[in-house]
Amino acid sequence: MAMLPNPLPRLADDATGAALGLSLPPGKLVDTTGEGPWHEPLLWYAEGVAAPGTWAELLAGRSVGLLPVLIENDKAPGRKFTEWYLDPGQMSYPGDHDAEEYLAEIWTAYTADEDWDEEDLAQVLAPYGVDWPGMAPAPAFDADPDAFAAEVTADLVSSGRLDTPRAALVYARRSADIPAAMGWTGPVNHEDDMAVLSAVLRSWEDRFGLRVVALGFDTLTATVAAPPQTLEAAEAVAAEHFAFCPDNIAQGHHESLREYARKSLLGKPTWHFWWD
Repeated sequence: MAMLPNPLPRLADDATGAALGLSLPPGKLVDTTGEGPWHEPLLWYAEGVAAPGTWAELLAGRSVGLLPVLIENDKAPGRKFTEWYLDPGQMSYPGDHDAEEYLAEIWTAYTADEDWDEEDLAQVLAPYGVDWPGMAPAPAFDADPDAFAAEVTADLVSSGRLDTPRAALVYARRSADIPAAMGWTGPVNHEDDMAVLSAVLRSWEDRFGLRVVALGFDTLTATVAAPPQTLEAAEAVAAEHFAFCPDNIAQGHHESLREYARKSLLGKPTWHFWWD
């Protein structure tokens, strides 16, 4: 399906987005990349800190092809949004990649790494072995992923679990594509083409009602309308997370996929990823 034309340039002369049916707070268009100015704006970025209801309010942008995300601003040197290295020229198209093929390839490569001690690897992979276990089945659900995301994101903001979040609107086909569309390079030490990871996010969007709601310097937070409700189902998802973001488990103080599944996935409405 063809996308609507990018409406972000229209905000240059219409700061509130009134002509697009929006009511935006003060903000600016961002076209800065690590290689110089991009040929069109990559996102609109708010000046002020987001309120609990900000993400939900920005859902109005869907009608013109703009999707909301909250940008976290880590206070550490080099990690504020104004210092991020955006690289849209590095990104391919998410629809050109197969999520399961990619995850299986990464799982196989990661578990075959000669630096692993066999006993340590067996412990981390439990309850699985070195063979790729396949994709987790899709649960049945009837929750509205956007309405669910709005509720959960409001709680993330009000509880202070997001670091100085500011609202943004990105021209993207679907929520899973937001990181690739804006040229986000948070996982660059794991994968330099974010579109491949967006293909996985698309799969989770379809199966679990995922929405990408926040991006940090090297973190991604998503809401999940249909999280796994049994340990077995959570373990199957954990295997996918291990290939998508090995650091979540290998450096995340979890002894095994089973422990990660039990503590971080079972019935949890948010998935959080961090790449070293």
